[in-house]
Amino acid sequence: MKFLLIGRGKMGSLIADTVGCGGDEIVLALGRGDLARLGTLGPVADVVLDFSRPEALPELAAYIRRTGIPLLSGTTGYTAGEMARLEALGEAAPVLWSANYSLGVAVFVQALRAVSGVLKPDFDVEITEIHHNQKEDAPSGTARLLLEALDPEHALSPVYGRAGRTGKRKQGEVGVHALRGGTVAGAHTVHFFGPDEELEITHRAASRQVFVNGALHMARLLPGKPNGAYDLQKILFGE
Repeated sequence: MKFLLIGRGKMGSLIADTVGCGGDEIVLALGRGDLARLGTLGPVADVVLDFSRPEALPELAAYIRRTGIPLLSGTTGYTAGEMARLEALGEAAPVLWSANYSLGVAVFVQALRAVSGVLKPDFDVEITEIHHNQKEDAPSGTARLLLEALDPEHALSPVYGRAGRTGKRKQGEVGVHALRGGTVAGAHTVHFFGPDEELEITHRAASRQVFVNGALHMARLLPGKPNGAYDLQKILFGE
């Protein structure tokens, strides 16, 4: 399979190395300095892999609309408006976005959907996430994904850290806390604190390779799908 890679950072470099070992091909890899080249390219690949920055969205969107090539995106830090623009590309091509392509995290999301409705009425919920010291967005896209999974109706009020807050914890809050340091690839925990009992669900990534493997697995499933904005959970679990 041929891939067009957008993003030459750590994830992009690891994707390029992995693709080469698996017999597939990166036909071209573009970074922030040469995104204008998208305007001159035709449909040169089977799938576009986007692991760049939100600023790349205008050039990326124009290319996808012009060529109709399937898009798999793992770029995080989008605003709500940018995310809507990304999803709207489903009018032109199959589009899959996820903050985390780890299969373990996909199961994590399923677990939260199964248990959170039972626990939320009587349990306090907190989310903690840990990443390396080069991580730019906080909280992480995965933390936001987990928050959406446990509270799809948005009934809880997110509290991002508690600096400057006074008084006791309010009912209906969900704390979201970001830790940054070292070379941690990613660790996410959802804590349920109930009367006289606690439940924690944790996922730890030993390296970025788990995200790369999952992304390439999903990318191979996109060609041939009807145009539309796809959800990783729907593809994996048939929701």
